[in-house]
Parts: sequence; structure tokens; C-alpha cells
Amino acid sequence: MAQASAGRETRQDFSGQTIVGELIRNMELGQFEMAYTVLLPCVFSVYLQPDDHARLAGVFALISDDARRALRQRVAEMNRKPARWRTGKNPREYRIAARDWVIEFFPDEEVPRGDVEIHSQLNETEAPDFRGTKTTLTGREPSVTAQRRETRKSPDRVFAQLSYEDDTGPQIYTMTQNEIRVGRGGSDQPMDLALYSSDEVSREHLTLRRDPATGAFSIVDRSTNGTWLDGRRLKKGVEEPVPLRAEIRIAEVITMVFEARP
Repeated sequence: MAQASAGRETRQDFSGQTIVGELIRNMELGQFEMAYTVLLPCVFSVYLQPDDHARLAGVFALISDDARRALRQRVAEMNRKPARWRTGKNPREYRIAARDWVIEFFPDEEVPRGDVEIHSQLNETEAPDFRGTKTTLTGREPSVTAQRRETRKSPDRVFAQLSYEDDTGPQIYTMTQNEIRVGRGGSDQPMDLALYSSDEVSREHLTLRRDPATGAFSIVDRSTNGTWLDGRRLKKGVEEPVPLRAEIRIAEVITMVFEARP
């Protein structure tokens, strides 16, 4: 161990690879198992001692890009290698509930120099009963019930909110893009809003759009088993206007309450 200029001990092996390795470890510890799918954390808040944070601030984007490549490779390996607990059972797909991993870095005076603390979530919209996975580089024990820290980042503008319940429980999705794709998705067909339900829900079930010029919303059904807007079944492939508050039924399996935000 080498002495830091401030007189505290620091780790000689602390590097970008250390952070990437800890992100992979956190992802593996935070698995959320379902009948046919194992969800993995995909939103990471990485906390560093302020001096470490300042030293690495110029390369956070490069570390994040490298980490995403490593995380994708690890998920591919997990899907190729049959696990012992899967023997004789339906194979489960390891996947994330978003289009890509989100990795953000924050300074924290409580984190020792040369250490890293990571808090993660299954998705950008945190489920009410899942508080995230916490891991640390030093000998402290990881905890899956740790309170997630406030990241203090500037929130995106929310255009609308979708409230619904799927196989993972009650959910609230905030729409911050002008267009989102909704459905079960797949490893080769990621959704902006991934629904965990039976295959009655199509992989890409519907598209919600917002006109940036007027703020008006529209919906397009792209499914096999249908989409209903306020009790009326939509014609497949035909764009229809959506009122400021509406009920959207998906394959008569999931009901969403859509509410536009001013």
C-alpha cells in the first residue's frame, strides 16, 4: 500500500479495470429471477472518494463505454453457459430491462480513497419493493436491501406517466422521450418499456409518440392480440390520437393508465 499525499492509504491496483470488475460483480449479485427470465441490474451509480472522482473525471465516458462492452460480454457468457440450477428446467434468459446500461459517477466523502461503492437498480424506474443492490470494493458486506442514495442529477423532462401491473408487480414508467416502443422485447429486440408477461403480449406491441411541436400524443398498435384505447380496439398499424388521460389495454392482459404531464 502506498501513502497518498493527504496521508491516507490508497490502493496501488485501483484503476478503470477495478471499476469495471466491480460493476460486473454488482450485476451478478443483483439477479432477480422469474419463471423464464433473470433480470440483471442495468442502472449503476458509482461513488468514489472526491480526489479519485476528480482524477478520473475526464475519462468517465471511456470507462463507461468499456464497462458496457464488458457487461454485454458477461451477459452473453451467462446465456451460453447452462447453470446447474437450470438442469431439467426451462432455460432462463439473462437480460436487462432497458435498452442499455446507464453508468454515472459521483463523489462521496464517505467512500475511502482507492475504493468504490456501487448502487444499482433493475431499471431507471425503480420498483416499489426493490431498493437496489449495493456493493463495495473493500471488505464490507454487500446488501440487497440497502437504501439507494440520491444521485442529485438533473431530472429529464417527463412528458407522460404510464401506470400498470405486470408479472413483476405494480410499475410506473415515466416517458421522457418523444417516442417509446412497448412490448415483451427480446435480446435482439429491446423495448423502451419492457413488459414482463405472457406471450399474449407481442415482443413489440405498440408505439407511443409525442409531437414535439404540439405536445399531442398518438398510439400505433403493432401487435398480434390487439390494443384497446379507452375500450375501443385499435386498427393495427393505424396511428390514433391519445387523450391527455386514457386507459390502454394490452392484449387484454395488462391495463395501463396513461397520463400526460403539462
